[in-house]
Amino acid sequence: MDEVFMKRALELALEGAGRANPNPLVGAVIVKDGEIVGEGYHKIYGDAHAEVNAIKAAGRRAEGATLYVNLEPCCHYGKTPPCTEVLIDASIKRVVVAMRDPNPLVDGEGIARLKEAGIEVSCGVLEGEAKALNEIYIKFITTHLPFVILKAAMSLDGKICTSEGDSKWISSETSRAYVHSIRNRVSAVMVGLNTVIADNPHLTTRIKNGRDARPVIVDSLASIPISANVLSGNRPIVVVTERAPIERVSTLKDKGAEVIYTGEDENGMVDLNELMYKLGDMGIDSILLEGGGSLNWSAVKKGIVDKFLFFVAPVIIGGASALTPVEGEGFKTVSGALRLKRLSLKSLSDDILIEGYPERR
Repeated sequence: MDEVFMKRALELALEGAGRANPNPLVGAVIVKDGEIVGEGYHKIYGDAHAEVNAIKAAGRRAEGATLYVNLEPCCHYGKTPPCTEVLIDASIKRVVVAMRDPNPLVDGEGIARLKEAGIEVSCGVLEGEAKALNEIYIKFITTHLPFVILKAAMSLDGKICTSEGDSKWISSETSRAYVHSIRNRVSAVMVGLNTVIADNPHLTTRIKNGRDARPVIVDSLASIPISANVLSGNRPIVVVTERAPIERVSTLKDKGAEVIYTGEDENGMVDLNELMYKLGDMGIDSILLEGGGSLNWSAVKKGIVDKFLFFVAPVIIGGASALTPVEGEGFKTVSGALRLKRLSLKSLSDDILIEGYPERR
């Protein structure tokens, strides 16, 4: 039954998607005599943790009960008091944990504190599922760098638009709704200047009760049109180099954009590695990269992509000049090309979603 109740904790944890960032997604279930007597999840950053909400829901029924939680309870003071002390005070008898918290401030200390107080602890139940759920948090808390997801929609023959630049719509409505659910989950959506000029996207999240991630526009010379839709979004960020004209930067700031400077890479463009550190320092734990072929190639080349999502539609576009998801100079040999691992396939209406992770060398 441990797995059954842990699955419920994982379901609850998802309810905090997009609002708990940069904290982890956590759900908690309290069970007594085989019956759920309290549930909770981490609703929003800075608010009560999942365990506390579950204890409140259970009340006195928590005494002598078992608590299921997908992440090790914290044992330090942060925005809220330690959850371990709340569990001890509530006289919880047993705690079942899916995974240890990789946060250096916790990392096994929460489990140790519970055991010290005489609480039985089991760890590792549905650990794989728990790590997948919090892959963003795991990277951010251990590296302070954003988890980057590269998304592309393409035809069966690998085109993201026609030779005339038309790209609406390659993917299905179901696939587009799926992308909006990811926008709702991440802290930022990043595009390049070419995408802004070609598509003039809003980059908003068009789902019920969704939240808009921060738009990040990579634009070395601050050339973005002031009328661009993204500049009216949720606290837009424009990333430039020192070569950007001061007057253009001032105009962007007057428009309400936050302007970030980075050094230049070997091609005189925004240094994406430096940008990741700066965004991490701003508390941005995750990025959905929806760039064109040029920005995508730069991201792949620099090794900043943690996950790939390719939406493949059952259409053939053709055309030697039609663009592909990853352009640039590309890898010189097949043996040297980037390979993906942990592949999975999902059917979305008539489309197929291919999900994979880069094989790090």
